[in-house]
Amino acid sequence: MKKIAILGLLILSLVFQVFAENYSQTVRGRVVDQDTKLPLVGVNILIMDTDPPMGASTDFEGYFKIENVQVGRISLRLSCLGYETNFIPNITVGTGKEVFLELELQESLINLAEIEITGEVEKGEVNNEMAFISARQVTVEETQRFAGSLDDPSRMVSAFAGVTSDPLGNNDIVVRGNSPKGILWKLEGVDIPNPNHFSNESTTGGPINALSSNMLANSDFFTGAFAPEYGNAISGIFDVRLRTGNNENAEYTLGVGVLGVDVAAEGPFKKGYNGSYLFNYRYSSLSLLDNLGLVDFGGVPRYQDLSYKINLPTSKFGNFSLFGLGGISAIDDESVDHEDVVRERNVFTSRMGTTGLNHYYHFSNQTSIKSSISASFNGSEVESYTHEDGVAVFDGTGKWEKTTLRFASTLNHKFNARNRLMIGINYDHYSYDMQETYLETGDDEWKNGILLNKKSGLLQAHATWKYRITEDITMVSGLHYTQFLLNDANAIEPRLAINWQVSPKDEISVGYGQHSMVESIVTYYGTVYDEQNTGRQPNIDLDLTKSDHYVLAYDRKFSKKLHAKVELYYQNLHSVPIENIDTSYYSLINESHGYVGKALVSEGKAYNYGLELTVERYFYDNYYFMVTGSLFESKYQAKDGQWRNTKYNGNYAANVLVGKEFRIGKAEKGNKLSLNAKFFMGGGDRYIPIDLEQSRVEGETVFNTDKAYETSLDPVYQVNFTASYSFNRPKVRHEIFLDIYNVFNNDARVYEYYDKYKDEAAYYTQLNMIPNIMYRIHF
Repeated sequence: MKKIAILGLLILSLVFQVFAENYSQTVRGRVVDQDTKLPLVGVNILIMDTDPPMGASTDFEGYFKIENVQVGRISLRLSCLGYETNFIPNITVGTGKEVFLELELQESLINLAEIEITGEVEKGEVNNEMAFISARQVTVEETQRFAGSLDDPSRMVSAFAGVTSDPLGNNDIVVRGNSPKGILWKLEGVDIPNPNHFSNESTTGGPINALSSNMLANSDFFTGAFAPEYGNAISGIFDVRLRTGNNENAEYTLGVGVLGVDVAAEGPFKKGYNGSYLFNYRYSSLSLLDNLGLVDFGGVPRYQDLSYKINLPTSKFGNFSLFGLGGISAIDDESVDHEDVVRERNVFTSRMGTTGLNHYYHFSNQTSIKSSISASFNGSEVESYTHEDGVAVFDGTGKWEKTTLRFASTLNHKFNARNRLMIGINYDHYSYDMQETYLETGDDEWKNGILLNKKSGLLQAHATWKYRITEDITMVSGLHYTQFLLNDANAIEPRLAINWQVSPKDEISVGYGQHSMVESIVTYYGTVYDEQNTGRQPNIDLDLTKSDHYVLAYDRKFSKKLHAKVELYYQNLHSVPIENIDTSYYSLINESHGYVGKALVSEGKAYNYGLELTVERYFYDNYYFMVTGSLFESKYQAKDGQWRNTKYNGNYAANVLVGKEFRIGKAEKGNKLSLNAKFFMGGGDRYIPIDLEQSRVEGETVFNTDKAYETSLDPVYQVNFTASYSFNRPKVRHEIFLDIYNVFNNDARVYEYYDKYKDEAAYYTQLNMIPNIMYRIHF
């Protein structure tokens, strides 16, 4: 009995110790000069509102460490002689992982002075200091917090003003009425192919992103008037950054959820060396259950992805960083009629991968160079069948593969605190292997959609000058050059942006940029058949699609917690591919992909203009809200000379996001419950109505192109909801997420087609409710 009593007392003592213990964590990081990226020595880092004060100073490599920081949320103050003081608010500290921050300070124009900026660093400020107009930072916390994001950064940005997504469910990014194919994806500063599962060569979106939030650092998203270094995009740029792994301790994350099973690992290579590794692997949960025989339905999505970053600093040869992302996906999809009889079947597989090596080297305190080499691959295959009287008839197959080798190098020189010059060159070498054959409807003759085995290249060069005219006025100007070596189409693109800090609370920005984009290779080499069934490739000599962006922005800070921003923009698009028939309505500007069986010419025009508003209360005192709205017009002109709405001209879009964080238990435990909601309303995509009578005659969908894009079917309304609970234990942090997309299962009509089995008009509707449940443990 004594032994049992002693054992019981020991257990109670242990339990009491666990619940009475104040949990703490280490906060580390590195501080560099914003322009040169050189480490800053002697920066003072202070945790705000602590008693006694807690802080540290950076060493000769710019690193700092603050130990025994209580879990919860903290804010930092950074100050250094000759640099502007920064405040970094609302950093989450938990027991499972150390906090590592990569921070920058801007040199003051007043020599040997410590200048303090009133208030906090603006939450939306981007990483790229050359871009300050139509730009927004995408934080990891927002990706997890914004309701309906489904842990996908592509879906998260649809909360920003001027940005919408595909109501059918893909994570396509539609910016200011432009087609999503105008989006450029970058990873660690390198152009990459579409990073989504179930995607193909000519798209930029998909149902599921291959990028895991376990890997992401704060990234940049741009919606117009891009900085001179960016090219080959006309609507938006998503510049994704990967975080650097812990270089002192090994750490792990395990996640299990509806969308996938995640495993992440990071840590140092050896003690005393600042190099580190970071890996993440994810496997489809439904595919795993299907392999175990626990689910039984057609069309199970199968996918897996791997991402990594290896940081290798050296003392003499600069810093090397190896990174990569790869994913494979497959689905066997069946279409059934109203009697549940299988009518069509498509077997689809998709693959993408990219790996690269970045190298940073400083020649001096003023001059540095960043170079990268990378290789990427993206490809997809499909086999299609039509079922007639229970018999599967093979009627099409396709394979689209593209391999890219890239080299880029950028020289950066900081003359002084006012002037910085950046010049660079990029070259992409493309190899294509594509073949598509299909059985013509109503005909027994097989035709080639595309037959291509070819190489080509894309050459880009850029120059940027950043000039701080005064403490309050900054100008960024430059040129970008693009040349597509397939047909030598080229463009010289001037860029200019000016930012004026009128007062501590008021800021005005103005920007202009000309931008151009290479269309997908399937646009250039698609086969077009004439009335005699003779195939030809008439689109090889298409010009680059071009767009001029004009932006005026005003930002008002009402307090350190609340600000409002208004942007007015106009975009003039020209050299847009349109069908080469005088009576045609068709323009490639309305497509989300690049494959069309039409003869095109680069004579199309379009314009977009609009007004965007953002009112945002930053996360403070455990809650936040953001209201965004956009009123816009998007028109195009095809060969028939008539101005029409583009497909993406929804005219209006609005979001309301709100979230509240509740402390659970004692503050020193850092346990919290977070509730977040998002309401969206938008005008919906325009559509082409069907000609029902002619469709009945021909037995397939026939569109009434005389009424192309005149109206939309239904406005789109959607409510998303997220709840998460995180709790700390010694050396371990647990997180439970519930993210519900389209809570009320709204089903706005989006697309009209002819259902030949019911002999009536039918509709595709917006994506129905998706609940995503996820559990993560960090240790």
